[in-house]
Amino acid sequence: MLARLPLCRKVMTWMTALALLAACEPTTSAIGPLINPNEEVPVALLVPKTAPNGSMLAQSLENAALMAVEDLGSIEVGLRVYDTVGTPDGAAEAARLAIQDGAKIILGPLFAENARAVGEVAAASGINVLTFSNNPAAAGGNVFILGNTFQTTAERLVEYALSQGKSGIFIVHADDPAERVGAEAIEQAAREAGGLVLGVQSFALSQQGVVDAIPGIANSFLAYGADTIFLTSGNSGALPFLAALLPEYGIDRDTAQFIGLQRLDVPSSALSLKGLQGAWFATPAPVLAQQFNRRYAGAYDSQPSPIASLAYDGIAAIGALVAQGKSNALRADALTQAAGFAGVNGPFRLLPDGTNERGLAVAQVENNQVIVIDSAPTSFGSAGF
Repeated sequence: MLARLPLCRKVMTWMTALALLAACEPTTSAIGPLINPNEEVPVALLVPKTAPNGSMLAQSLENAALMAVEDLGSIEVGLRVYDTVGTPDGAAEAARLAIQDGAKIILGPLFAENARAVGEVAAASGINVLTFSNNPAAAGGNVFILGNTFQTTAERLVEYALSQGKSGIFIVHADDPAERVGAEAIEQAAREAGGLVLGVQSFALSQQGVVDAIPGIANSFLAYGADTIFLTSGNSGALPFLAALLPEYGIDRDTAQFIGLQRLDVPSSALSLKGLQGAWFATPAPVLAQQFNRRYAGAYDSQPSPIASLAYDGIAAIGALVAQGKSNALRADALTQAAGFAGVNGPFRLLPDGTNERGLAVAQVENNQVIVIDSAPTSFGSAGF
């Protein structure tokens, strides 16, 4: 049975204006309900409490959302938590129950297919959805994704590479759907920034597939005269093999600037990989991330999930919009204000197509440590946007 979890109301103060950066610039979209900003605003949080291996993640998201509610000061947000069971059908049923309970906006769920199911249910009632997914396929209409997208990361890294004189890009990706999306994001970012993609090469997503592809990748990179190699794989996938084997074929930090589309510091043990020394990647502002992690650990005596900050950002943005005192605060034209919001990991804004932009730093792996080489912007008027 689907569980309704207790309503939470907090009126304590810490960072009342955390999420709001500037006045709203309306778009043509007016999806969303009207609210009474002088009364408590019901918000639904959809998390996979009873999904296989989902309970710890669900608790982390809920904890971060509760932290944000606490920090809203006098802004009243009624947070009610619903279990999605980790499936599209469960997520859709959770959304139905939340809407019956009066939710004015839905925060979550996590996965793209679940978000699409929730979006369909919520659209019938004119309710907007802020999902934790980073998959653009889930975005659009009344669904906005909070997760950092490959496109935002690619744009940040390509622009920085070009600013450093790295103009010949070679892309290496696994032959799977997610990494193909990553490769396409890099190509698009390069086209828009005036960069040159000299070659793209894929490999079968297996250990043997990586080993078999390495000689061809190295030969092509050198033949094209590229100076930058973008790797879409993460440390949970093929990246460690690529980092270890490419230098054996002459593709090392002396001949190529390695750039990772995914985080190179997750897990932290990956920082000791010899082949990643000197590599670049994009990351939220480290100081802000550390501050959030310390606050969370102090409150809950545990470390947050890497995506827990998205739950905080969602509540903070909702609270800031409600604080404007307007009845249309949760409509799409308010959610997509061009000035964006100040999240716990830096600025972000939701776009009319349902995707987002986030302010990211560029970091380098050096001596098994993360060194920021280009700071994250502090607003959407700063460098990087």
